[in-house]
Amino acid sequence: MHKNRLEAFSDGVIAIIITIMVLELKVPHSDNIAELKPLIPVLMSYVLSFLYVGIYWNNHHHMLFAVEKINGTALWANLHLLFWLSLIPFVTAWMGENHFTQWPVVMYGVALIMNAIAYTILATVLMKQEGKGSKLAKAFGNDRKGKLSILIYAVAIAMAFVSTTISLILYFVVAVIWFFPDPRIERTLLGREQC
Repeated sequence: MHKNRLEAFSDGVIAIIITIMVLELKVPHSDNIAELKPLIPVLMSYVLSFLYVGIYWNNHHHMLFAVEKINGTALWANLHLLFWLSLIPFVTAWMGENHFTQWPVVMYGVALIMNAIAYTILATVLMKQEGKGSKLAKAFGNDRKGKLSILIYAVAIAMAFVSTTISLILYFVVAVIWFFPDPRIERTLLGREQC
């Protein structure tokens, strides 16, 4: 199967996820700048989640660029990733509305770790389909960055029972790690075509 429909569907779902998140930002009913202060946690949650969804969209694009075709297993693995991404607006709103209290921060981390696992599953399925010698397999290598991210998420979830601030810092650290598209894929594919 060609990958175009999967890419288009994924792009549409991700666009909807971002739209749902922005709709959670409620406009103050006055023009007083002080009215924005209670919205700071909600806005901070939105910014972090927007960054995460953008990172997934960007890296998803690069990963799919590296494959020629997809199969049914890849379709299901992609839907699995989109399912977990679709929960980001819920946990984002819950965390922001509750000013980063323990359980919302824990559940935000659970959503993040499940997204990371789903992304890893999708990458594994695509690499298996493309073959061990494929450009995608070479680009991913042993995926230290992915494994490190899952480990940091697990630590962050556990730390939420001690300090939600530490958890949030760790969530941000993972976002920074992934902010730039995986350069391994770009380097590996550079000879073929520009991303």
